[in-house]
Amino acid sequence: MRGKWAQGIVPRGFCWIIKDHLAVCERPGGCGVSHRKVRRQEEIIWIRENDFDVVVSLLSSEHNLHNYDDLVVRWAHEPFGGAEEGIGRLLQVINRLTALTANGGRILVHREELNETVCGLMAAYLLATKLVTTGPHAIGVIEQIMERPLGTPGRRVVDLIVQHLDENQDAE
Repeated sequence: MRGKWAQGIVPRGFCWIIKDHLAVCERPGGCGVSHRKVRRQEEIIWIRENDFDVVVSLLSSEHNLHNYDDLVVRWAHEPFGGAEEGIGRLLQVINRLTALTANGGRILVHREELNETVCGLMAAYLLATKLVTTGPHAIGVIEQIMERPLGTPGRRVVDLIVQHLDENQDAE
């Protein structure tokens, strides 16, 4: 490939949470009935050409993850459906993201849509990694970055980590 097409296209909803380390987007190729194979390929090419170390899929299934292999992009599957999965699962996902970003790792996280669950997870990540110190601050930072309010499903994810951190602080 030559020219601008060799660079691919930016995935929908692409946004840096931590510049040059942690980003989010909609699933490459789009979601549901609007999903397009050609767009998926172009977006994965963009991910590869922009030096992401790994793509983390939060989808419940491994559907289309083989496309990353086809285009030589490393991926990880960490299904996450939201607060109803509990603090144990939330901590597993946060720990995986922390490990992947260690030593300057550059990762891209996606789910079917760039929705409340993803945004809530990013706020919880900021709080759990002590990049922010309170739940309201984490919510405010994510709302500013994403340029939209964080609704109930996202706030429930943040509440899980706030309660966990409060319980652990009381135990110390």
